[in-house]
Amino acid sequence: MKYEQWNIPALSDEKVRSLMDAGYPYLVSCVLVSRGVETAEQAAVALERERALSYSPFLMKDMDRAVARIQRALADGERIAVFGDYDVDGITAACLLTDYLRARGGEVVLHIPGRFDEGYGLSREAIRALAEQGVKLLVTVDCGITGVEETDYANSLGVDVVITDHHECKETLPAAVAVVDPHRSDCPYPFKHLAGVGVALKLVLALGGNDREDALFARYCTLAAIGTVADVMRMEGENRAIVNLGLEAIDHSDFIGLHALLREAGLEGKPVTSIQIGFVLSPRLNAAGRMGRASLAAELLLTDNAQEAERLARELCDLNRERQAVEQDIYARAVEQLEQLPPEEKYALVLASDDWHQGVVGIVASRLSEKYSCPSFMIHLTDGVGRGSCRSYGGFNLFSALEACSDLLMGYGGHELAAGFTIEEANIPAFRRRINKYVREQTGQAMPVSSLAVDAELTRPHLVTLEEVERLSELEPFGAGNDRPVFCLRGAVLESAQSVGQNRHLKVRLQKGRAVFEGIFFSVSAPEAGVSPLSRVDAAFYLQVNEFRGSRSVQLQLLDLRPSRVASARETELLALRDALFSSAPLTARDAARLLPSREQFVRSWRFLEREAVGGVISEPELPLLRRLASELTGADCFLRALVCLDVFEERGLLTRTRDGERLTLRLTSDGKKVELDKSRPLRRLREAL
Repeated sequence: MKYEQWNIPALSDEKVRSLMDAGYPYLVSCVLVSRGVETAEQAAVALERERALSYSPFLMKDMDRAVARIQRALADGERIAVFGDYDVDGITAACLLTDYLRARGGEVVLHIPGRFDEGYGLSREAIRALAEQGVKLLVTVDCGITGVEETDYANSLGVDVVITDHHECKETLPAAVAVVDPHRSDCPYPFKHLAGVGVALKLVLALGGNDREDALFARYCTLAAIGTVADVMRMEGENRAIVNLGLEAIDHSDFIGLHALLREAGLEGKPVTSIQIGFVLSPRLNAAGRMGRASLAAELLLTDNAQEAERLARELCDLNRERQAVEQDIYARAVEQLEQLPPEEKYALVLASDDWHQGVVGIVASRLSEKYSCPSFMIHLTDGVGRGSCRSYGGFNLFSALEACSDLLMGYGGHELAAGFTIEEANIPAFRRRINKYVREQTGQAMPVSSLAVDAELTRPHLVTLEEVERLSELEPFGAGNDRPVFCLRGAVLESAQSVGQNRHLKVRLQKGRAVFEGIFFSVSAPEAGVSPLSRVDAAFYLQVNEFRGSRSVQLQLLDLRPSRVASARETELLALRDALFSSAPLTARDAARLLPSREQFVRSWRFLEREAVGGVISEPELPLLRRLASELTGADCFLRALVCLDVFEERGLLTRTRDGERLTLRLTSDGKKVELDKSRPLRRLREAL
């Protein structure tokens, strides 16, 4: 079990049927109803694919000034520097703008800072080096909004600066020729959720003018789509149009390096969705930046040499495999470290080490946030200074949190879901305390509980066909605000479970009613799954199409697997029989004989409780606990008699029981005292019935 809590909505079967009657597939209907879409008219609007951008780029504050300065540089033959960032958003934005300016005849120097030697954003050293190369205009993409001092320095060297960014702004903006950022408080642009590459695209469309807007959008929408998905931007408004058109255009993109990467990643000739961008293409492009070679990805996207493209694509994929190995090692050590933290410091995870790879800590922070349901701050230490990457959870605003701790930081930047910061090593303990206090105050929650948002429980699994799964693509593009749908089956039978992929993954076969499903649980071994074949389980998963040797079938990509928390028909019958013990209904001698535990069963039950209790307390989902207790007993009707054992122990003051939803908490109160179980009222009633 990966998640302590699954949030499963109670869907109106009537509303699902209504959408199905209107022609929408079963799975799509379930997801739409789960997300508040209840009528055919609403469904048509929700599934509409945007085909064009909604707003003029000149609605952005300073866009006119940015265009005028860049046009002058092109006309005068000035050397222009495009200054990007080392993540996928920054790389695609830098390549997009560089390609356009070079097509216009511009003399362009592309600069993507090294993650390790330069760090994020503008730096005095990089600006000085560009000035020495004769650069007269520096245009930032996906960075620069906090570079107040750096912009002043550039001005002092005679270098004009145009800033385009999409990150949160501080009170003081850089003194640049133009500052283009939808998050400016005085920017009237209606859509605030563009990625850095989205802002760069808007700049190019503004530079090209109305007559060339369609052609430029067609050329660059794929690069913009990749950066938008990779940076986990909200999948609404103009972002939907960018990603929709970008995905459609990917097969005939003008960028040969992108085709080489598709081939190397095994995607050539296959449908490419936002899922493939997020989990196949983006990690490979990101690996270059994470491993300190961001320029490699830029070279791939900009090359016009087919052989060079193939070589660079192979190199990127090799780097990604190296990144994966490093990531696994850091993650394992981070988990060991956080287990030593006291409870009051687990509302936000702040972890630091001097032997963690600086380029990989961000992705590990993402995994920790998902696993432990809280913001995570991973810090790489060098010479007494920490460079941190942080990731949000549940919409928590990281940028505001870093602002609240700014007196402890050397610098910070980013947005509400992902950010970076630098900190002196000596300040990390104080930062850990402050940030945990801030999270507690802002969220008003108790200790975080890892939770999984499920869109729909499949109550009619026999309707899940290959065509149904394929039609889930109508909900694309997926991303923040339009997540990939999560489904679950409850009370399924685990027919088989076997380790595959050198014991790194788990292949399962599930049966529910007439339906049988094959599934894969990545990065989970059979012992880690905690379930046994032929047991009843609950499974949460994505639905996908598996292609193998020309055959296509439905496959579950498991997100979690746990002992079932819903009663089977047999267990429901036994629970009702136990309830009769405490009602006024007469008990037959036969029922009493089934209910009455033996002395040996009482002894085994108590020993089980003492063994399982931690500090005298057992707290876990009720039905799995009852099944485990029943498995300790021998003889007939073990599940039923386990229930009665708990009833008797509680009635005689040996324990207390409280319930919170599916969870049962038992507190053992005997403290070594002996009681006479035979005086229990339930036992007396059973014996009387006999």
